[in-house]
Amino acid sequence: MKITPVDIQQHTFKVGFRGYDRTEVEAFLRSVSQTVEELVKENALLKEQIETMEGQLDALRKKETALNDLLVTTQTMSENLKQTARREADLILKEAEFKAEDFLKRAREEYGELQKEILSLQKQRVLALEKFRALLQTFSKMIELEELEQEPVSEDPAGKGARRDRYEGA
Repeated sequence: MKITPVDIQQHTFKVGFRGYDRTEVEAFLRSVSQTVEELVKENALLKEQIETMEGQLDALRKKETALNDLLVTTQTMSENLKQTARREADLILKEAEFKAEDFLKRAREEYGELQKEILSLQKQRVLALEKFRALLQTFSKMIELEELEQEPVSEDPAGKGARRDRYEGA
């Protein structure tokens, strides 16, 4: 049974022949009533504070949960970003390797073509030199013949004049 300050104030006692002093009992009841009233107010205030603190605690727990969720999400995003960066780096590296291989392949092909061209030019040089030598020999023979024609005819039939006739007649 819950007793309120009003119950205490309104409570009446039966009066007996030699009972308690009425004024003392009433004064005591007023004092008890005030004390109970203060305790009830304090209790209500404490309940309000508890409710407020429980609300704050719930809010803080929700914030904590939200922060933990945010932290987990951030860590997941961070890991995803790292993985994406690694994949992109791998792709860039593979692309660079592919380009390098392609560049080396083209360089080797060009080198082979240049080698063929050099061989061809060397053959052309050799042929040109041979043609030039042959031309020089032809000119040399022509000069010899021209020199022979320019020599004076001698009276000696076994000499140069005889040779000249030999060339002229031929």
